[in-house]
Amino acid sequence: MAKLIPFGTSPSSLFNTGFGEFYNMLDDFFTDIKPYKSSLRDTFRLDVKENENDFSVVADLPGIKKEEISISVDEGRLSIAVNRNEESEDSKDNYLHKERRSCSMTRSIYLGENTDSGSIKAKLEEGVLTVTIPKKAKIDTRVNVEIE
Repeated sequence: MAKLIPFGTSPSSLFNTGFGEFYNMLDDFFTDIKPYKSSLRDTFRLDVKENENDFSVVADLPGIKKEEISISVDEGRLSIAVNRNEESEDSKDNYLHKERRSCSMTRSIYLGENTDSGSIKAKLEEGVLTVTIPKKAKIDTRVNVEIE
């Protein structure tokens, strides 16, 4: 029992100097908006569900306004893009402080060619974007051939 090592740690982490946590703290301080972390693998989360007559896509976008979201469908591929530009200015006692931040994220999902892009509906409520993409009615292309 004395030789068990907790899951997620390696023997090299036993000699950790603690600077890694310091650098993570600095990264967290300068990227304080939670949906926009500095890691490339962090983006907004999606749930995609195929129903009998449509596809339902739910995206978690806390703090995002509908003016900052663009949704498009091209050849069966749904793309959801978020472009956010922020500016803040604070002036007190002859001190001027100005900050700018710009972020963008895009997620694309291939839903197939049988989507009806003319009647897509999207709704943003309390930071949750719901996009409903109807399926095209299946056309029966089967031809019966009579035998002579």
